[in-house]
Amino acid sequence: MPWRQAAGRSAGSSTRSSTPPSAGSIARVKISADLDGGTGEESDTGNQARLVVAVDGPSGAGKSSASRGAAIALGIRYLDTGSMYRALTWWLLERGVEVSDAGLVGELAAEPLIEVGTDPRASWTRVNGADVSTAIRSREVTSAVSAVAAVPRVRARLIAQQRDIIAKADGIVAEGRDIGTVVAPDAQVKVFLTADSTARADRRAGETSWSASSTQVEQDRRDRLDAAQSGKAEDAVEIDSTQLDLDQVIDIIVRLARERGGVPHPRQQTR
Repeated sequence: MPWRQAAGRSAGSSTRSSTPPSAGSIARVKISADLDGGTGEESDTGNQARLVVAVDGPSGAGKSSASRGAAIALGIRYLDTGSMYRALTWWLLERGVEVSDAGLVGELAAEPLIEVGTDPRASWTRVNGADVSTAIRSREVTSAVSAVAAVPRVRARLIAQQRDIIAKADGIVAEGRDIGTVVAPDAQVKVFLTADSTARADRRAGETSWSASSTQVEQDRRDRLDAAQSGKAEDAVEIDSTQLDLDQVIDIIVRLARERGGVPHPRQQTR
């Protein structure tokens, strides 16, 4: 089923009351300079250790929505690593590259200039200066991205870039595959977000124009192709979101960040 919004939340009472924009991605990376802190809250994080939250899980589990919402609630950055692979895939497809040719894909992986924004309220993806935040969500890219993401040279390059982004952030929620096991194994908070297959397909269909049945077929295919990069870290907390609404999942991640990451509860501003 699609995400449900929790009852009783007014539009102004939650940092995740509005739908966050699509996130972005890859090659040479530019981190957005400004992070809007206008949430009506302050966090006393100046003397806190840098917080890294790693969110893993299969396609359609709700990683992007929950991770953006948690980043907003915590007042930190957000990195959608899947968008990095999508951006490279889009660039390859635009040039007519056969993505099943792993050797050629690996050789070309470093060519495009791809910039990513890490503000969870206004993230974006640009390839050679052009905004492709919407283009990388096409069905063609979705069908081809698993093949690109499986290429060792692609993974080595993008994982290095992901680690660089994480290292430069004062705090960040990073989501995708292999985050808690490979990309950020020292993250203070690790979450493995899952849901049953039907719920995942319904959520994905609700975000696209695809039918639930075709979404289920594509999801099952990607699960098989992505299995090697879908491991759960031993110290990750598994969240089954099948019967949860989006706000509930965000609240669990935020609570874990406060308990495990030492993040204090926000102090409400008085004016």
